[in-house]
Amino acid sequence: MNNSLPLCWPTRNGLPSIAVVIAFVVVVGLLAWAAPIAEIDPLRLVASIPRLLSFLGNIFVMPDIEYLPELFKKMLETIEMTLLATSIALAISLPLGFLAAKNTSPHPIVFHVTRTSLSFMRALPELVWALVFVSAVGLGPLPGVMALSFVTVGFMGKFFAESIEVVDAKPIEGVEAHGAGWLQVRTFAYLPQAMPDFIGSTLYILDHNLRAAAILGLVGAGGVGYDMVMAMRLFDYDRILGIALAIYLIVALLDRLSSHFRARVI
Repeated sequence: MNNSLPLCWPTRNGLPSIAVVIAFVVVVGLLAWAAPIAEIDPLRLVASIPRLLSFLGNIFVMPDIEYLPELFKKMLETIEMTLLATSIALAISLPLGFLAAKNTSPHPIVFHVTRTSLSFMRALPELVWALVFVSAVGLGPLPGVMALSFVTVGFMGKFFAESIEVVDAKPIEGVEAHGAGWLQVRTFAYLPQAMPDFIGSTLYILDHNLRAAAILGLVGAGGVGYDMVMAMRLFDYDRILGIALAIYLIVALLDRLSSHFRARVI
């Protein structure tokens, strides 16, 4: 005996509503209209499969052992850029988060100015800001750290502000009832409640920044990115595999450490 319920929509006749059908048709129509603009051609994709298989067949080679010391140095530089940029952004984003939250901002003008500034910071990717800072301070890890910090403040400040806006109002009223000042309320009422979200956002951004730092070398902003793009251009497969494995191992290790730290703190 089959007791399973028939699969149907939660409507009177069991069919999708007119609004759902219209939305589906509009979305499919937009995708079909946008596909030629994005040069999405199924025949082209099928024709590229042999070249993709040829690339994958060449990349699985023995990594270049002699390159390992240089790779270790470049990865260490990439990790240092990530940690430094994230730390700088964290210190700047924490006060900005309170200024950009509706329930903690001292004035609506301050709220709108801070939110607009954070939107400006994250409007362009790290690679574009790295080009700007390379033009300003020259080649090396410094413009990479500046670019990562600048964009990270835009994201981290927004995440912090949204975490502060959803805290429970009752503990705040309790602290205010004891005569606490503006700074004391934010330190002892808002901050403890928002701290788990702060930690989660920071760990996510740390993971993102590591991967972003790995490509900033494309424009001379330090890290392993320059070696990666040169190896790709020269079809130096033994170096490509070594760099890819190193990035994967660092990201996986960071993910494990983040999970462990998050489980102990939250």
